[in-house]
Amino acid sequence: MIDRAIIMVRAGGGGEGAITFRKEKFVPYGGPDGGDGGDGGDVTVRADVAISDLHKFSRSRVYRAGNGGNGGGKKRHGKKGDDLILTVPVGTVVSRQTIVDGDAVMADLEQPGQQVVVAAGGKGGRGNTHFASSTNQAPVIAEKGEAGEEQCIIMEMRLIADIGIVGYPNVGKSTLIAAASAAKPRIASYPFTTLEPVLGVVKVDQESLILAEIPGLVADAHLGRGLGHEFLRHIMRTRLLLHLLDGSSASPVEDMVSVNTEIGLFDSSLAVKPQMVVVNKIDLPEVASRLSEIKKEFRTAGVKASFISAETGQGVPELMAGALKTLNEVAARQEKAVVRRKVFRPQPRVTGVGVTREGDAYVVTAPGLERLTTRGGVSDTEARWQLKRYLTRQGVSRALEKAGVKPGDKVRCGNLEWEW
Repeated sequence: MIDRAIIMVRAGGGGEGAITFRKEKFVPYGGPDGGDGGDGGDVTVRADVAISDLHKFSRSRVYRAGNGGNGGGKKRHGKKGDDLILTVPVGTVVSRQTIVDGDAVMADLEQPGQQVVVAAGGKGGRGNTHFASSTNQAPVIAEKGEAGEEQCIIMEMRLIADIGIVGYPNVGKSTLIAAASAAKPRIASYPFTTLEPVLGVVKVDQESLILAEIPGLVADAHLGRGLGHEFLRHIMRTRLLLHLLDGSSASPVEDMVSVNTEIGLFDSSLAVKPQMVVVNKIDLPEVASRLSEIKKEFRTAGVKASFISAETGQGVPELMAGALKTLNEVAARQEKAVVRRKVFRPQPRVTGVGVTREGDAYVVTAPGLERLTTRGGVSDTEARWQLKRYLTRQGVSRALEKAGVKPGDKVRCGNLEWEW
């Protein structure tokens, strides 16, 4: 089962605005009629119950949405780019890969149909009709489309289960889930029999529980040793942990402490998750002979433990009934502890006009101005005049003069460069 994928997503770029004029017989004053470019398509990740893992994302690493179409004459707007929808299993956490903090969570898709836009398409450029004014009735200026967003995202599938069964390898996790549910995991007498999480549904009276068996943990699992570290993320959604211990171990209490240490080092929030401690294999003669001693060790440690035999089924029904009761108590506590917080989503602050000196040229930076385009560049006198008037209205001329620009100096804005 592939439960983690890192992919690159690229939204579509916006189309270019058109610079055209109405030219019809017997219409002497047609005026500008350049249409706007279409917006680029978005890349969206959506949770779908029909998807079971992230296997399909192992075949390709780059996913692109469609670009917006260019504007045309007669005020014809460009076509919007096709959106790209990536379907993932329910329970997938989508994060943005960052250089500083590693990753930042964008969405937790817990419900079917939930979705998040991971890369927004660029806005289409405005046609020359938007630049017409009483003093400029034949504008030869338009805008190029914005570039679409590009993100490197991490998708992690986390199983949605009520109880996560954890413990050292070969303690009987597979045997327990087989005894309690209709699941048929691979069972053998050697460690790491289970290579991926297994789900099982348990019926208790009129209610049902979902168990998730997590592959065995070993010392230093949080550092990548063994197999369990790859699947510890799956127990983050569980409401209760069932910690299974081997009664034939030299010290089940020490095993419990070691596994809990690995879980806490992987994620500190797991260290405070409610937990049931269960000692298995009490049907073995060597365990039965020292059962009172084991119980005493747990009482001394202040831990309430249950004792079962997953092989024979002894104590398993009582364990599942107790797990249901504990789950209901946990749910009641969590409901009381819910504190609704207002979520603030600050918008990017729009900066004003900026002017910097690079060599012998003044470089203008301002939102949207870098996308300006003119018919035939700025070699045309009319285009240069219109561009200067537009920049004056936007406050660019004042910023250039404040920066010390003089007649004859080079000015660059995006791909356009001209003499002041």
